[in-house]
Amino acid sequence: MSDTPPDRLSLDPSSPHFNAELLQRGVGIRFNGNEKTNVEEYSVSEGWIKVAAGKSRDRFGNPMTMKLKGTVEPYFQNAEAGADTQAGDDGATDQSDEA
Repeated sequence: MSDTPPDRLSLDPSSPHFNAELLQRGVGIRFNGNEKTNVEEYSVSEGWIKVAAGKSRDRFGNPMTMKLKGTVEPYFQNAEAGADTQAGDDGATDQSDEA
């Protein structure tokens, strides 16, 4: 798997830009230099993110979103998924031996 997040990604399973494997790996977003945790969808090339607008929902139960324009910088929160799971297993056995 690539270390670079895709140009566009969505949390909505019905979207063509949805990718469950990447979302499980953990994708973080920096928007105009600030960390955003409520991003529903983003596009780096077009320079926008969609964020939930409060707790309001549309008639299908999906969150209402606002499109904000600016600098979008996606990154993987777990740098390497394979290495993290192996290191986590080793750390778990070490901790159980000490206890």
